[in-house]
Amino acid sequence: MGLAILTTSMTLSLRSVRYFIAVAEAESITGATQSLNISQSVITDAIKGLETELGAQLFVRHTRGMVLTHAGHQFLRHAQQILAAVRNAQQAMSSRPDTVSGHLNIGVTTMMTGYFLPYLLDHYRRVFPKVQVSVIEDQRDYIEHLLVNGELDVAVLIVSNIENTQALETESLISAAWRLWLPANHALRGLGSISLKEIANEAMIMLKVDELEDNTRAYWHAAGLRPNVAMRTASVEAVRSLVATGAGLSILPDVLYRPWSLDGDRLEARHIMEEMPKVDIGLAWRRGLTQSEMARNFLVVAREHSRGHSKPSI
Repeated sequence: MGLAILTTSMTLSLRSVRYFIAVAEAESITGATQSLNISQSVITDAIKGLETELGAQLFVRHTRGMVLTHAGHQFLRHAQQILAAVRNAQQAMSSRPDTVSGHLNIGVTTMMTGYFLPYLLDHYRRVFPKVQVSVIEDQRDYIEHLLVNGELDVAVLIVSNIENTQALETESLISAAWRLWLPANHALRGLGSISLKEIANEAMIMLKVDELEDNTRAYWHAAGLRPNVAMRTASVEAVRSLVATGAGLSILPDVLYRPWSLDGDRLEARHIMEEMPKVDIGLAWRRGLTQSEMARNFLVVAREHSRGHSKPSI
């Protein structure tokens, strides 16, 4: 007779499942009574009840003990999964976020420090207030080095720029398109999208953080053009002010765009006609690493945070 596991009429008890596993492991009722410290009749009744409920014979009984049938082997696999799921649920319920303690080492690049990490850390610290967090900011290649060496648990950076893909796992949280920033009174502001050829002679402001300058130069090169670089800066706020006051244009990911400079001057953003691969902002950690509870929790919080705060395309 076939094994009908978990039908709607079934009323399996965890106690019966535990008794079944004990008998299967001991290969006898007597052996199970010793490990469970209960009477033989209780176990015998539980096994008979299971077989009736499942509609299948689970054991072949002989003078030396009990041997699992084919159906018994099938049910043993499910029974072990059932108990494992119950243990995991009990552990999860008994471990409240505000009681979790430990240490978390995070790596971050410059752009992430200013535009993603503060809000993510605030979210994490409110949920896990007793976890001590250490943050190291550096260039992407050095952050990769620290991750591979096990000196960091996780990093927040532009994962689409990562080079050591053999040693690192990544997860993209936000995918940002490139946009052209221009002053509100620019002659091209009336266009919905603008090609690189149309701005080839315009002064360009380059942002030299997180390899964004290298990325944009590559896109210019792919289009057979060279940007007319008027200034290079590591300050996003400086780019906003320079663009808003007419010093030049800039091409940057839309997650960085704000319509006003610090001085209140307005700037606008437009789509670029050429196809430019998006910037993927996310997480990286060492491949094959057994992550700590703190790191696993950080990944969960980061996913939740990105879903609630992802910036729609302009």
